[in-house]
Amino acid sequence: MSTQPDSPPPGSGSNGELEALRARIAALETEAEAAKARPPRHRLRSFFAALLIVLGCILAPLGIVAAWTADEVGDTDRYVATVAPLASDPDVQAAVANRVTGAVMEHIDLNALLEGVAPEQRPLLAKALGRLGNSLESAVQSFVHEKAEEIVASDAFETVWTDANRAIHTSVVRALTGSGEGAVEIKNDTVTLDLAPVIERVKQRLIESGLTVAEKIPEVHTDFTVLKADDIGKVKTGFRLLQIMGVWLPVIAVLLAAAGVLLSAHRRRSLIAAALGFVAAALVLAIGLTVFRTVYLNALPDTVSQAAAGSVYDAMIRLLRTTIRMVVILGIVLALAAWLSGPGRWATAARQMWHSGIAATRGAADGVGLRTGPVGPFVHRHQGWITWILVAAAVLAYVFWDHPTGWVVVGLALALLFALAVTEFLAEGEGEGKGNGKKLEPEPEPEPEQSPK
Repeated sequence: MSTQPDSPPPGSGSNGELEALRARIAALETEAEAAKARPPRHRLRSFFAALLIVLGCILAPLGIVAAWTADEVGDTDRYVATVAPLASDPDVQAAVANRVTGAVMEHIDLNALLEGVAPEQRPLLAKALGRLGNSLESAVQSFVHEKAEEIVASDAFETVWTDANRAIHTSVVRALTGSGEGAVEIKNDTVTLDLAPVIERVKQRLIESGLTVAEKIPEVHTDFTVLKADDIGKVKTGFRLLQIMGVWLPVIAVLLAAAGVLLSAHRRRSLIAAALGFVAAALVLAIGLTVFRTVYLNALPDTVSQAAAGSVYDAMIRLLRTTIRMVVILGIVLALAAWLSGPGRWATAARQMWHSGIAATRGAADGVGLRTGPVGPFVHRHQGWITWILVAAAVLAYVFWDHPTGWVVVGLALALLFALAVTEFLAEGEGEGKGNGKKLEPEPEPEPEQSPK
């Protein structure tokens, strides 16, 4: 009789596992060939997802510009706050001094002014004017310009500048919206703005500063043409559309991109692409603003100070540039967050470092006797909900923040990271040792046996 062990029956033991593995491989190959034979199910879905994301990225810079225009044109207080610092700008002060000097000189009758001076004061006036130039006109002009420079460099000019810009902006908005009555009126086929109140205030400031000859300047009415009356209907319609677009166009851009991400089969990759697409669109807008600045300044006539015009241009688009930086930083933060939550090697390593650091911190806290009590198990059980609540709170804070900046986005992101770290630190399971909410009592030592008496 043979002593060799019986061979295992077919389909049992290692041979059975091998046959099952071969069958599984064959089934997978069959499924792969079938998938190659039929068209991809998500091809049409991916196309529309990409289309929505691209449309959102295209509308993003337009939405930024529309929102900025609605803020600057439709909000007088914001416009005044934007241009108020220009009163201290040296280039603007020089341009205003030249403009005031020209306006005053156009309405000064030198002969009449000299006739109105007392005879005993004429030699002193002639001597004072004679030091300033060879001719009487150039001397008076230099004197007026000197006083104008003193005025625009004083604190009183800031009030004049702010009040003038507020009146002009309010009047233009009323003309465009057709609401109320103001200094803007339509006559002779043009929309004109009467700057007499502004010139009168400048005149009074000149007198208060010691330029008494300005008292002889008559009341000056000058019309500033805003636009042609033939186009007033189109301008009103365009302004109204701009006000509506300023509110909804950015929202539409974000909704289109969000719909594309939700429709996509690979949402994480689509979110990264959409965020980086918004970043690229905002950077293109920033480059366009820089190029347009050069073109705009080169197109100005020689009578306009390019330095002052450049200062005004920079002040007017300061909010726009702030919004662009905010969009760029927000897009980078969203793309980075989506990438870190993915299955990539570096993302996984970053998450492991995050968890290891928090676990080490928790271990050190346990070592010095810090306990989480019942909070640890509670946070552990509801960690998912707490995380989503924190994310929602950060999003709501950003949405309801009045004109958030790039620093606001960075601050909210750091605050969210800190809150998530605290949540991770507190989230301990029921069986994780000292931090499980139960205070460990030392085991009682066994009592020594008493020897029988």
